[in-house]
Amino acid sequence: MVQLELSPKEFDLFRRYIYEKVGISLSDQKSTLVQGRLNKRINQLGLNSFREYYDHLVTDTSGDELTFFISAISTNVTSFFREVAQWKWLENYLPALVASKREKKIRIWSAGCSSGEEPYTILMFLQHHLSDFDQWDIKILATDISAKVLSKAIAGEYEAKQVEALPKEISLRSFEKVRGDTQISYQVLPHLREKVLFRLYNLVTDPFFFKNKFDMVFCRNVMIYFDDTTRHDLIGRFSTLLPKGAPLFLGSSESLTTHRETLKLLGSSIYQRL
Repeated sequence: MVQLELSPKEFDLFRRYIYEKVGISLSDQKSTLVQGRLNKRINQLGLNSFREYYDHLVTDTSGDELTFFISAISTNVTSFFREVAQWKWLENYLPALVASKREKKIRIWSAGCSSGEEPYTILMFLQHHLSDFDQWDIKILATDISAKVLSKAIAGEYEAKQVEALPKEISLRSFEKVRGDTQISYQVLPHLREKVLFRLYNLVTDPFFFKNKFDMVFCRNVMIYFDDTTRHDLIGRFSTLLPKGAPLFLGSSESLTTHRETLKLLGSSIYQRL
């Protein structure tokens, strides 16, 4: 495979394009990452330079190449029950949420849901802590900008090592074993999968038109890809979708320096709508 060098001028083309399309901000330090992750793709397509690939990317009307590019430059690292401290906090918060409900209805947004571990974890958590779980109308909107990871999330099928780390009680109530030709995997049970609505969604350019507010929003490890202006705008829009007292969950490496008049830090990158 031919290893091509990405020039500063070529890198700037990619940087401006991805910022305009999805709001991802690539620092100068990301040049090596972009070069490394695109070299194989350029060879696969039979192209001869990064400029040829850029022209291919921007003229692809199907959107498939943009999807590939986004997946290539972002890192979809996730797992079940990630950010342990947040789930412990939610365990204490849940009784108050339940008590506040006139109807047994819960609505949650998992923004940047990647391959689905987060929205399914939310359901496993609720199933474990609500004795009358089956009587609740629970819907989770799970969105991501990558069609590739969403296809995996919709299938809800995971490697054995991902599931075996879960408490036995939770895994037995949430998964069914799938025997493949070479290995065993585990698929989230249908009654849980049907509670999640997966959608391809761009947090930066798609409209925030929602009929009702959400009881909580998860947007973890997404802000790290945006610049300060985009983060500020996005947090402002999330705030309008949360009723007073509702939580917004960010990733452990993310924090807010704005919107202090509307969001209060509770700890562990958890913010409460004032």
